[in-house]
Formats: sequence, C-alpha cells, structure tokens
Amino acid sequence: MTLLRLTSTGVARSHFAVSPLAETVGTLIALHRSSTEPWLPGRPTLSAYRSWLAGNTVAAGLLGLVSATKWFPDVVAVPPAGGLTTRLSDELTDVAAFSDAQVRATIADSIAASHRSDTSWLPATGTASQIAAVLEEGWHRFVEPDWPRRQAVIEREITYRAELVAAHGWQKAVTGMTRRSTWVAPDAIRFNHGDWQDVPIGDNGLTFVPYTTGQGYWTCERPPRYAFVYPARGPATHSHPTSTDSLAVLLGTGRARIARALTTPTTSSNLATTLNLSLGTISAHLAVLRNSGITTRTRSGRHVLYRLTDRGTTLLALLHDENP
Repeated sequence: MTLLRLTSTGVARSHFAVSPLAETVGTLIALHRSSTEPWLPGRPTLSAYRSWLAGNTVAAGLLGLVSATKWFPDVVAVPPAGGLTTRLSDELTDVAAFSDAQVRATIADSIAASHRSDTSWLPATGTASQIAAVLEEGWHRFVEPDWPRRQAVIEREITYRAELVAAHGWQKAVTGMTRRSTWVAPDAIRFNHGDWQDVPIGDNGLTFVPYTTGQGYWTCERPPRYAFVYPARGPATHSHPTSTDSLAVLLGTGRARIARALTTPTTSSNLATTLNLSLGTISAHLAVLRNSGITTRTRSGRHVLYRLTDRGTTLLALLHDENP
C-alpha cells in the first residue's frame, strides 16, 4: 500500500485549501470519461466538450491521457500555494513554469501508467504554457459558470472536516475522505492499496483539497508543497435522495436536503447557493422545519445562522442508514 508520511510538525501544519485548478481537472476528467457515450438531448455541456476537443489537439491528447492514467502528470497536479482564496491565475503560473524537459518526463511517467502511447499532441516547445492555456480555457468553458455553487459546496466540506479536526483530530477527518483513506500510524496516511513508493511530506504539512465533480483522488507533489485532492463528501454534497430515502418521505425532498445540510450551521443564502435552490424556496422550507422543532436560528454578528435542534439531530441519527 502507498503511504503519505508526515512528521509531527507536518501534521500540525496540515490544512485545507480551495483549488480552482483541481476543480477544473476533475471536471474535465468527468466530461472526458463521458465523452464516448451517445449524445443525448439536454446535455449541452458534453456536446460542447466534444466540439472543443475536436478543435484543440493539445486538449484532446492531454485529457485523453489524464482520464486514462493511474499517475497524473505533475504539470496538471500542482499543489495550491494559497488557502481558501487560491486564485486560478497563480496556479496556472505554476503550471506554465515547467520546462519542456520536465513536461516530457512527467508525461512519460503518466503514459507508463496507462494504456496510451501517443505523444504526437505534445508541442515541440512552450509545452507547459500551452497546457496552462488548455486548463484556463477548460475553466472558462466548463467550471466558471457554475463556480459560485461549487465553491459553496467546497467551503462547506472544508468547514465539516475542520470541525472534525477540532473535535477529534486529523485521524477522524481523514477517514472517509475516500473509500480507502485512513490514518494507519501516528505519522502515516494510507490513501490506496497500490504498489507505489511512499511519499514523505515533511514539516511543511499536507494540503487537503476537496473538489465536487467525481469520485477519484490524486496527490500533487511540488516539494516542499504536497496536496491530496479528494471528492467532497460532506453533508452539503447530497443532491438527489433515492426512492428509499425515509427522511425525504417524511419531510419532503427539499426539506430533507436542507436538514442534512444543516449538520453544519449556515445561512439561508449559503443553503440557496449550495443546494441550487431559490432563496424563497429555502426560506419556506426553513419555516416548516422551524415550526416542526427540527431546526432553529441564532444571530451571529450580521448573519442569521440556521442549525439542527436536538430533535433534528436525533431524527437524522435515527434515519442515518437511509441517508443516500
């Protein structure tokens, strides 16, 4: 199995970050893995993605590789240097800083971990700058229009995990980030069972980066910076209850989604953004939940925070096994 090894100082310095680059890479992978399906009405994004690849050789070659390999090329897996306010422009500056030789070396490593062998799409020179341009265009086309909602989901995931860290330590927060991630020793996180070399993180710590568009995960290595990108799994990410969802049957689909999201206190406007519902719809649902004794509200400075009551917490716990 592969371990991320941290020193005690590295554990203390580990933190969360928002990464527009990781969100872009995750989105493009999700689109690419769907791009072989027959076109369906109502899926204009997938159609637009295909059209984009048809006219961009570098994008088609790069994303074909990234979506098929078990080893991401370093040039698209750059650890964010910022925290919750990381800017895509800064991340793309790091991407463009790779030399042509570095890009070709890391692409070769990625190809070795995939079933692909074509490198004809690689430009002769200026490779990193052209890859950065692909990622920037992918952001503008397929991520930026939906970024406010995605950012709200990511920030709530970070809040959820940070509260676990504060209450129980990193061990609890890391468990469940992926289906395989767990803290296996005082200095080691296991994130898969692959036969890869362990990664020494060192005293600078590890940056944990949630994204919203898939189930995969990857590490980013640019010593002394290291990051672990993982799918956001906090309560705000649930969007479509199943037909066997007892909480939705009891409360209604919209109110069930809100109740689950309120395991972390938040404002009505944040709920509207996160759950992609109108503020009026959120307010109406919150009124019913308050009248039922499931939620309550308190003022925090200029904001009104909504949270579950003890009754609401008990209700969600009783129906936990039905939570989709």
